[in-house]
Amino acid sequence: QVQLVESGGGLVQAGGSLRLSCAASGITSSSYAMGWFRQVLGKERELVAAISRSGDITYYTDSVKGRFTISRDNAKNMVYLQMNSLKPEDTAVYYCATVVSSDYKRPLYWGQGTQVTVSS
Repeated sequence: QVQLVESGGGLVQAGGSLRLSCAASGITSSSYAMGWFRQVLGKERELVAAISRSGDITYYTDSVKGRFTISRDNAKNMVYLQMNSLKPEDTAVYYCATVVSSDYKRPLYWGQGTQVTVSS
């Protein structure tokens, strides 16, 4: 049974930082590309960042480039999202997912999500 569990969300002031973690079980995470998505109530879920199976290729949506960093530790089955210089518009529920290697916007398995709230 595949399980992805996110942690690290919370309330932070604009300009602050948070580090999200995703623990994977039931899979060998090195077999999957991984992504972080976010969703605001009433809007579609969007891909924020993704990382290849080996970690040598990363993708970021334009709005987070230079502020967010995705990384992974395959030995620990963990994926991280370091978020710096946070803005109120980054407020959302953030989801970890395994994604299709040839199309990072296609998720396979989801976590339950963690809330990130950035106050102005």
